[in-house]
Amino acid sequence: MSEVLIIFGSKSDTEKMRGAALALKELEISYSARILSAHRVPEKLEETVAAFEARGGKVIIAGAGLAAHLPGVVASRTCLPVIGVPINGAIGGLDALFSIVQMPKSIPVATVGLDISYNAGLLAAQILSVGNPVLREKLKAARLKIKEKFIAENTEGIDL
Repeated sequence: MSEVLIIFGSKSDTEKMRGAALALKELEISYSARILSAHRVPEKLEETVAAFEARGGKVIIAGAGLAAHLPGVVASRTCLPVIGVPINGAIGGLDALFSIVQMPKSIPVATVGLDISYNAGLLAAQILSVGNPVLREKLKAARLKIKEKFIAENTEGIDL
């Protein structure tokens, strides 16, 4: 059983959503990924979300571009946390960003930066870590590794 469901509306979004899977893999969190459209297969989307929730799934990451209805539609069908990833598809991705971040009162969707699905994976891990001290320690170790790498890469200064 996967703890996180990653969904996105089009095969063309696969590369942009791969970061979420990478973050989850690095932290050894189980996930599944599906291409589902809020517009083209709404019944299949609703069925998938309901089945994920019934099996004990915990967090959903939904990536979408253009009209970007997918995260909001998912959030309207479950009380599980939904993390939206706006995908750059038109007008610099602002259409997707605004669509996801401006959810109506009572149907929240957490939103990460444009095309930054890796952060969605990390946010899902942080949500899951609330009741999981082992995962929380993995997150702390990952942050420490990022800090150490940054320091190592920037110790000598930079030529401008």
